[in-house]
Amino acid sequence: MTTNMQASTGGCQCGAVRFRVAGPLGDASICHCRMCQKATGGLFGPYVNAPRDAVTWTRGQPAHFQSSNKVRRGFCRNCGTPLTFEYGESISFAIGAMDEPRSIELKEQLASPERIADFDAWTKLPEHPVDEPKAAAYLAQIVSFQHPDFDTDDWSPRA
Repeated sequence: MTTNMQASTGGCQCGAVRFRVAGPLGDASICHCRMCQKATGGLFGPYVNAPRDAVTWTRGQPAHFQSSNKVRRGFCRNCGTPLTFEYGESISFAIGAMDEPRSIELKEQLASPERIADFDAWTKLPEHPVDEPKAAAYLAQIVSFQHPDFDTDDWSPRA
């Protein structure tokens, strides 16, 4: 369960790495710097801070890449999911790796001059709800091998 009042959990897409944060999460932000863009493969890096001493790795351990002289980034060596942004004694988790990412409220944007997306334009783009016939037909064909958004005692995805 991911809330800012109790424990928060999360993990990678394949389920090989899982974590738990005891207690409240810190501030959440998105960073537009080029390093965060490349590390996530996305338009920005969305992260939420946590006290390092409140973190328990409940399954597996992340691999790390030292992306600068100050920051190392944790990821799953099996599926590649970005997991952490670690700076000194600080650890932040990729919001998309959290089990309940919608419960996390963003507080700020960093490195805004490097923004590559026009967020205002997003509100004007056409939307395709999942129950739209074409989308529903496509989604009905997909068999997910992704780990569920909760802890499991064992995880062996169907191949």
